[in-house]
Amino acid sequence: TWHLKKIPQIVRERTFSLDSPKFEAKTKLELNSVCGIECQRKLPVPSLSDLKDLLSYETVFENGTRTLTEVNVLGAVLDPAGNTTTRRPSRQKRQIYGTDSRFSIYDKRFMTNFPFNTAVKISTGCSGILVSPKHVLTAAHCLHNGKDYVKGSKRLRVGLMKTKSRGNGRKRKGTSDGMPSFQWTRVKSTHIPKGWFKGVSGDVALDYDYAVLELKRPHKRKYMELGISPTIKMMPGSMIHFSGFDNDRSGQLVYRFCSISDESNDLFYQYCDAEPGSTGSGIYLRLKEPNKKKWKRKIIAVYSGHQWVDINGEQQDYNVAVRITPLKYAQICFWIHGNDENCTQG
Repeated sequence: TWHLKKIPQIVRERTFSLDSPKFEAKTKLELNSVCGIECQRKLPVPSLSDLKDLLSYETVFENGTRTLTEVNVLGAVLDPAGNTTTRRPSRQKRQIYGTDSRFSIYDKRFMTNFPFNTAVKISTGCSGILVSPKHVLTAAHCLHNGKDYVKGSKRLRVGLMKTKSRGNGRKRKGTSDGMPSFQWTRVKSTHIPKGWFKGVSGDVALDYDYAVLELKRPHKRKYMELGISPTIKMMPGSMIHFSGFDNDRSGQLVYRFCSISDESNDLFYQYCDAEPGSTGSGIYLRLKEPNKKKWKRKIIAVYSGHQWVDINGEQQDYNVAVRITPLKYAQICFWIHGNDENCTQG
């Protein structure tokens, strides 16, 4: 069941203008040497003043201007347990683990219907997910390398799936069934938490690898709501699902599901088969609504990609996702609505 949780408040305090970014960083879809499971265990719990700093955020607008917004955090429950993790048996380490268990979605009826229609392509080479009529959730490193914005993010666009056909439904010559084409929409503004920037967060940057894009004009598609990420024990079969545009299956929407192997307070470590390009996809679950018989899918994490992590002094690789905690829910919800009134219950 989806359990309702009281959400902390993110309150805007001050907004400053900053110099325009250089937009010179290279897009890197795979991150190296991040704080892994063992390292996460040793991290201190952020204090309230740390959280205010980490959850302050930069906004970049379409015309290249940039602002920094400082926030206050009200009602946050600081977890004294720290970054505890749950260990599961280790498996062979690859981006594709054993048999490739990904599904390419070819059927137009599936591709253009919920939940698959919520997957979008980001012009920097990543994926994302629709979270409102005007907003897309993706990974921060698709837009910013921790020091500067990536080259392609200056004229950022989001591709919404449409299946190729002419007005009267006839197939164009040379197009194949089930290959989506994209309706590209300009991005009006981008929000990235300050916790992602190097020099602010030290070791915890991966915990803040998420960003929200505001589209220039609303789409008319069904989007997926945000949810608070439950612990592994509270998930049916510990299973997660996500769809994105993996680089090795060009032009195809690729769906997968798998179980989670490990978790920290902010991250899921799993072996979902995924290739670069699917980074930034929204990870979702289907749980029952409280006191109802209805099932509902909600986004509980953002797929951050294939990561090398340090475990007992050894480099091992996992596919990692950033969990939507109550604090991150408050922040993303605030970015979507522009106030915290709609974000009190998650």
